Amino acid sequence: MSKKMNKSTHKKGDRPWPYQPLTPGEIQKIHQTTMKVLEEVGFEVRQPEAFEMFKKAGATVDHESRKVRVKESLVKKLISSIPSQVTLYGRDSKHDLYLGSGNVYFTTGGTALNVLDYETQKRRPANLQDLIEVIRIVDQMENIHGMLLPTYPNELAGEAVDINRFFAGLNFTSKHVMGGIYTQEGINEVIQMAEKVAGSPEALRERPIISMITCGISPLRLDSKYGSFMIDLARKSIPTAVPVEPLSGATAPASLAGTLVVQNCDGLINIMLSQLANPGAPVIYGSVATSVDFRDVSYLGGSVESGMLNAAIAQLARHYGFPYYSTAGISDSKSLDTQCGYESAISNLMVALAGGDFIHDAAGLMEFALTVSKEKLVIDDEILGMVYRTVKGFEVNEDTLAFETIKNVGPGGNFIADRHTRKYMYKDHYFPQLSNRENREDWTQHGSKTTAELAHEKVKEILSSEPVFYMDQKLADGLMKSFPKIKKENFVREKKSKK
Repeated sequence: MSKKMNKSTHKKGDRPWPYQPLTPGEIQKIHQTTMKVLEEVGFEVRQPEAFEMFKKAGATVDHESRKVRVKESLVKKLISSIPSQVTLYGRDSKHDLYLGSGNVYFTTGGTALNVLDYETQKRRPANLQDLIEVIRIVDQMENIHGMLLPTYPNELAGEAVDINRFFAGLNFTSKHVMGGIYTQEGINEVIQMAEKVAGSPEALRERPIISMITCGISPLRLDSKYGSFMIDLARKSIPTAVPVEPLSGATAPASLAGTLVVQNCDGLINIMLSQLANPGAPVIYGSVATSVDFRDVSYLGGSVESGMLNAAIAQLARHYGFPYYSTAGISDSKSLDTQCGYESAISNLMVALAGGDFIHDAAGLMEFALTVSKEKLVIDDEILGMVYRTVKGFEVNEDTLAFETIKNVGPGGNFIADRHTRKYMYKDHYFPQLSNRENREDWTQHGSKTTAELAHEKVKEILSSEPVFYMDQKLADGLMKSFPKIKKENFVREKKSKK
């Protein structure tokens, strides 16, 4: 497979990741406690075939309680077949994402039920057109590398959601398309559609332009529905993220170390099942770990502890050699205010500096992950550009140390017009698109616009332009005929499409 890197990603090489909340000894303690829980406490398996697969593999099982206990030797055997790298392909190869390769990628996430209406500053139920608009915005964001379908089209019947969401993704972006799935029929339809878009079933497996998400249930449980989805996707060799969501203080211990143990147990349970179903299946160890507000035990998405947990889990994933689907960037704010910015920035920065492979939820999500803001997508793209600049670091060599330049300019001199400045002004410095760096007089003359106002202008600019279609007309028409659940009126083309 090609190893051409996305120009917006940054490889750390031999440098250690600068934020490592766990020491090597602490990682080992978490691993040892995880193994002890899996062997002595066990986990509940409600999916019948999964229960039998664990039994056949040598686990200790209790048919009445549906409890399974696994020794460390069996855990190591079962997880040994997971690929250490998984590549998620874009329709355009410049958007290929190499998970497990030492790079950091950011994507959207969800699935949120609502959107924030900028004009009214109130939320409303999301619909399919909102999802299409989100996809069109993300397609033009440089620092959002993949399209994780982040909203739920509330007006559609449940059996039509999967095919419409993925059809929208494949229609309006050339980036990789990932999404949660809701029905077995939806899985089958989406894969059949993607095979047609890719050219054949073999072409889709060679360059998977879609991937899916199955959600584990914390603590220590494999449910029937998502267990079935996981088995099926593993056997179909579709890249699958298997995140779990322990809530520190609710579905996991209040101590962050204890939450990491539950997260790791649940993550390994899902990994083991995928490999029992199909050794070598392309699966991605996942985390949506966060905390609760202890005043009312409600879910939090933007807590600093969420960033700490997901950064620590990046270390655990590297310990096992797993590609990692991480979480950061959610804000619990209900408006595009200061809280919305700092919560998203802090967690994105923490997890990126810890080396999270594939950081989802990184853009657009607010209000406990219930709501997507189109303007926040644009603002977060700018935040992520700054985060990437931080991850990249800077080179220290003879040329960058600039001794000869300093010598030539001399005491009291000026470096503005020097050739060295022209060489490094773009290489070493990030140029934001939204952040205002004018003096007050110029800023006032230009309308005294806030960041949210500038982001709204960008959203209007993108959505008022002619849509770019990444399927040709013949293919799109054929798919809509083959899959009549696709809501055709949302995909009308008034002008000639572009590939």
